[in-house]
This record gives sequence, C-alpha cells and structure tokens, in this order.
Amino acid sequence: LPPLSLLQKWALLSLSACSSLCCLCCLLGLLVAIGLTLGNQGRVLLAPCSIGSTALAPLSRECPFDPTRVYVSPRWAGAGAVP
Repeated sequence: LPPLSLLQKWALLSLSACSSLCCLCCLLGLLVAIGLTLGNQGRVLLAPCSIGSTALAPLSRECPFDPTRVYVSPRWAGAGAVP
C-alpha cells in the first residue's frame, strides 16, 4: 500500500474527531435519558395511557406501547422452530 499523503492524514484525523464528537453526544443523550427515566421511576413512560385499569392500558389505542410485551421479529421467531 502506498503511504498516505498529508492531506489524507488530516482528512482522516478530522473525520475521526467528528465521529468521536458525535459518539460522545449520543452517549451523553443516552445517559441523560436513562437518568431521567430512573429519576421518575418510569412514570412518564406510561403517562399518555389514560385508561384507569392497568390491565387494559396496553390494549388501548391511547397507550403508545405495551410495556409488558416482548417484541420479536418474525425472522427470529421462526429461527428456533424445528421443521
């Protein structure tokens, strides 16, 4: 392989620095989200569910997600099946 030119080295260094900065921002955002969720014990996640019964809340259209359901893609669901 031919040696890298000075311009290529600076381009590689700047792209690496930008990538590291973006990764750090994502990591900080994730840590803030986890901290806020743990800080309010996850109550905000279920706040849009307006049905009084907890058993019916995941089935309602007003609840954005079902916190009790395990989401599995069809591809993985069939992977363990023996023909």
